[in-house]
Amino acid sequence: MSPAPAQAPPRFSLNQETIRQWSLPELVAGCTAAGVGAVGLWRDPVRAFGVREAAKLVAGAGLRVSSLCRGGFFTAADPVGRAAALDDNRRAVEEAAELGADTLVLVSGGLPGGDRDLVTARSRIAEILGELAPWAAAHGVRLGIEPLHPMYASDRCVVSTLGQALDLAEQFPAEQVGVVADSYHLWWDERLPADLLRAGEGGRIASVQVADWVTPLPEGVLLGRGQLGDGSIDLRGFRKLADAAGYRGLVEVEIFHPGLWARDGSEVLREVIDRYHEHVE
Repeated sequence: MSPAPAQAPPRFSLNQETIRQWSLPELVAGCTAAGVGAVGLWRDPVRAFGVREAAKLVAGAGLRVSSLCRGGFFTAADPVGRAAALDDNRRAVEEAAELGADTLVLVSGGLPGGDRDLVTARSRIAEILGELAPWAAAHGVRLGIEPLHPMYASDRCVVSTLGQALDLAEQFPAEQVGVVADSYHLWWDERLPADLLRAGEGGRIASVQVADWVTPLPEGVLLGRGQLGDGSIDLRGFRKLADAAGYRGLVEVEIFHPGLWARDGSEVLREVIDRYHEHVE
């Protein structure tokens, strides 16, 4: 008989990808058993299950959806690519609204093939946000621009710092566009304390996420996020910086790691909650 699950603290949210091996019903059942009050969801598994059905399942269990990941990829240079991105993001907004998600996370996109112009790529993000933000507001959805570590600038996200994300978000009302502060992507930046304060003063912190930075990085760094406490990040210090900036919301654990996905999901959840208590709370 497996031991009783650890009980999650009130601000804890579990991102779906942390225990990817669970189906959506298993995620809901496991979180309910562990007293987890919120989950971050991903579009692909939600759409495979059915957005309306997923919304009913999660709401029926009394779970809050802290985020839906992801929209974005706005940097296409050609009109066809730009229109496709806008259409997909409008659908993402509708899905977030159906789920009652606190935030639709935006990963802005990398450089188009053969392009080396970061400044112009970032300007394209602002252009699409100008069309998407009112659409999101009309659906009651807040957009959250997530900066990714600079190693992702070429292929996934030309927005690399919280300051850059704020420069984009501040072109729109705070209730429409905020920022996502993820320890994995931002821990290295000496401007982080000042930028978090700037974000807090403007009411821009839409979401806080945590994972650890473990070296050496694996081949295919996207899957290198570490279990809490296994790496180099002062996770409690990161959370305290967000709190000092006025953030009082959920703290979402988002770890992509094949080692966790190969294990029993209930065991992983117990460990994640224990590590959260030890290193974040």
